[in-house]
Amino acid sequence: MAARQTPWRAVYQARPSRRALASRAGSSQASSSQPPSSQAASHSPFASPRLHQTITLPDGRALGFAEYGDPAGAPLLYFHGFPSSRLEAQPVASMLSLLGVRLIALDRPGFGLSTPRPGRRIIDWADDVGAFARAAGIDRFAVLGTSGGGPYALACAHALPRRMVAGVGLFASGPPWEAGAQLMSRTRRAARAVAVNAPGAMAVGTVAMIRSLRWIVTREVVARRIDKWFAAAAAAADAGSKGAEAESSGKASMESKTTADEQQDQIAAIAAQREETLRIVLDEPFTQGAAAAVEELRLLSDPDWGFRLEDVAYDPVRIWHGVEDANAPIQAIRYLAERVPHAVLTEFSGDSHYTMAKHIEGAMRDLLADGGWEARGEKA
Repeated sequence: MAARQTPWRAVYQARPSRRALASRAGSSQASSSQPPSSQAASHSPFASPRLHQTITLPDGRALGFAEYGDPAGAPLLYFHGFPSSRLEAQPVASMLSLLGVRLIALDRPGFGLSTPRPGRRIIDWADDVGAFARAAGIDRFAVLGTSGGGPYALACAHALPRRMVAGVGLFASGPPWEAGAQLMSRTRRAARAVAVNAPGAMAVGTVAMIRSLRWIVTREVVARRIDKWFAAAAAAADAGSKGAEAESSGKASMESKTTADEQQDQIAAIAAQREETLRIVLDEPFTQGAAAAVEELRLLSDPDWGFRLEDVAYDPVRIWHGVEDANAPIQAIRYLAERVPHAVLTEFSGDSHYTMAKHIEGAMRDLLADGGWEARGEKA
């Protein structure tokens, strides 16, 4: 039965090399005839109208979504982590066209562009997804839930017709609390208690905390430290790329000198990457406040997701999880896999919640195969 919360905190894992950063900055400077503010807006990865769309659901609520990748590719509905939004998928955008994937990331109620839905349950998400697919004219699609989006993918596997769902994946999924609260950290148990007993106070406190964090990370000294971290990560990616090239050619590669202009390009691009990261992590999830985040904390930690794990008949339900995941203990994920009749659990030894991003391409390829779609290109 069993083979093994937004790891996009993989916005941190999908770091471009220095070469890519310089290219990004160079393209920004090409439009120097525009005012600086309009240049920044026009070259932001979030400027595309594809990333800021809504549909109206049958009950009148708005559902926000973003589209990435090949518009004619295999449709994959992406359910973001907690707390997050449709913009969470931005770091993998460059991979999608190469795979032949049309990835559609949906905002859950109260996050990003989606209207809140007080009193909702996890199982209710399947109704919204079905309504979205019908409105968008998508007859058949795969679903992928990352981190806190995992239980929502499982809800779709349970409630939506098999003819609609071409594949189901839970990637570094949030755990089922019915496995036992003792498996969860004390911090998470305490957070659940506050979310259940004092949701209003928790929402106010969360907004204050987010504002404080946003202020702190924009201070020059902190911003410089963050930029150095991004620069080091880009340099490591660049070194790895050059090492692979040298190995394949059998020759040692020489480090090319970086010109002053290139250095300025890199500095500008790294600063832009910092702002992109802040928007994904701190801004968009809380654009409507923190009530949705508090409500979702309660939902994800509720032992009752609105359906029994044993009643999920979909075959197969694929699960990919890191053995060292402290956010979602592997014991709880194994509990889930043992009870979902057709679960296929793939465990990654040595990986935590925040190091799983490197496996996302393989997960997408598995889902494409389940849906009868052929992925393009070779696996990286």
